[in-house]
Amino acid sequence: MANSTRPFDFLNDAIGKTVLVKVKDQVEYRGILKAFDVHMNLVLGEAEELKDDKVVRKLGMLIVRGDNILFVSPSI
Repeated sequence: MANSTRPFDFLNDAIGKTVLVKVKDQVEYRGILKAFDVHMNLVLGEAEELKDDKVVRKLGMLIVRGDNILFVSPSI
């Protein structure tokens, strides 16, 4: 796996970019990654809650606890 990166390398590269975050209760959030910590808690700016790729509600600034996260992905 020569091209693989560590999760924190991905998060460092994603600061200031839009990411998609899925949490354990199957809710998805999209927002600009502002910060994260060693527990993978994330701070998203301009966050939106999504369902079936449609915006359900706009949340603004959002903190997502790392122990609830299933995945973090670059957003299109």
